[in-house]
This record gives sequence, structure tokens and C-alpha cells, in this order.
Amino acid sequence: MGIDRKFIGRESEERSVEVEKGQLRLFAKATGETNPIYSDEVAARDAGYPALPAPPTFAFSLALLAPAEGGSLTEMGVNIGNVLHGEQHFDYRAPIHAGDTIRLKSRITDIYEKKGGALEFIVQETTAHNQHGTLCVAARGITVVRR
Repeated sequence: MGIDRKFIGRESEERSVEVEKGQLRLFAKATGETNPIYSDEVAARDAGYPALPAPPTFAFSLALLAPAEGGSLTEMGVNIGNVLHGEQHFDYRAPIHAGDTIRLKSRITDIYEKKGGALEFIVQETTAHNQHGTLCVAARGITVVRR
């Protein structure tokens, strides 16, 4: 039995996460980012940033720091042991910096199958707005479920 398509269009509650400089430094180190603007506040300010900027792809971590409750994989009947991260796309609109409060909202935009139902795909879009209401990132992720 496949994932019920009734979840298409399901939106999460809005949730918030505060971006901390320690998180940004740790992410930069974990991803091998050596540019000092991501770890040194003086270097960031000298480069014109108001605070440490978020390294590329840090936006993915925002959803991990503030997971959505509505439309969870468990709620959809998905065994987490059968899940693969299939794809991730970021449309960057405005920078994210240490000290920002980011509001996230997610929506399941599609559920489809391939290989005769052996693989199911859940497409989720998430927007991230800062404390000023500015859209910083629109992200699209695809989760693959092996049956």
C-alpha cells in the first residue's frame, strides 16, 4: 500500500529557529568551509556582513533545528528505515546571518511513484523568512521511500 495522496497540499505550522553563531561555525567546519567570513566575526564585518553569514546549504539545517509536526513521515505511515534523501534545491533570495530569527513553513507539493510502486517520492517545499518578513530561502526537497 502506497503513501496516501491526501497528504499533497498539507502545510506545516509555522515554526521559528534562532540562528546562532556557534551553529554557523560548526556547520562551516563540518562542511570543510575555510573562508573566515563563516567563522570569524571581524572577517565577516570587514567583508560587509552585519554578522556571521550562513554558509551555503545551511538552510537545510534550519528544518532539522525546527522540524515540522504536520505531514510527518510517521503520520504518512512511512518506515523511516526505508527513507533516502533524494534531492535538495535552494533558491536563495536574501542572506541569513547569526542573530536572525527564521520562520519556516513547509508544504507537501507532490507524492508520486516509480518502478511500479517500489519507489515513492515525497516532494516538500519550505520557505524561510527572517524576522523582517523577508524571504531568505525557498527550498525544495525530495524524500525517496523504498517499498
